[in-house]
Amino acid sequence: MTVSKQNIVWHETTIKKEERQERNGHSSVILWFTGLSGAGKSTLANALEQQLFNSGKHSYVLDGDNVRHGLNKGLGFSDEDRKENIRRIGEVAKLFVDAGTIVCTAFISPFKEDRNRVRELVEDGEFIEVYVRCSLEACEQRDPKGLYKKARAGEIPEFTGISSPYEEPDAPELIIDSDKQTVEESVETIIAYLKERKIL
Repeated sequence: MTVSKQNIVWHETTIKKEERQERNGHSSVILWFTGLSGAGKSTLANALEQQLFNSGKHSYVLDGDNVRHGLNKGLGFSDEDRKENIRRIGEVAKLFVDAGTIVCTAFISPFKEDRNRVRELVEDGEFIEVYVRCSLEACEQRDPKGLYKKARAGEIPEFTGISSPYEEPDAPELIIDSDKQTVEESVETIIAYLKERKIL
């Protein structure tokens, strides 16, 4: 059933994003961690959030697998479902930015078009693409969830990097080489970037 937008009117909120940011003492942004399965996106996003939390910042992690347990549990892994998955996450992430929060999103998000569409949802400078770069070989060796083994055996169709493409970012704000940098070094790199940009 198609829902008509004719009778839906945007209601302006009383408290503005800038007021929330001022109270929180920092800007709000989307840190969009993208990369192959096993590259370390979730590990890095959570390690970063721990440091932000410890320093009194307002932050939250949206993790790909976790979101598929609830908000996106009805979606599969076809190209269309992947697009819808990222569209929904983009809208949720935008709400976090409006709430004055630094939101870390850890999603493979294999298609450039989908990532760019999320970037367009927020103001300039509020979307920070973090490419967690790791070779396919290293990701397969790690294989923390055993997914590559299943994909190679043909048990998982449309698996990114094996039977479905991953489109590398053209100009990400940050590149983290997770097969060369430690998690601690990677977090330091991101924190330094946020301070340089006066987000923190």
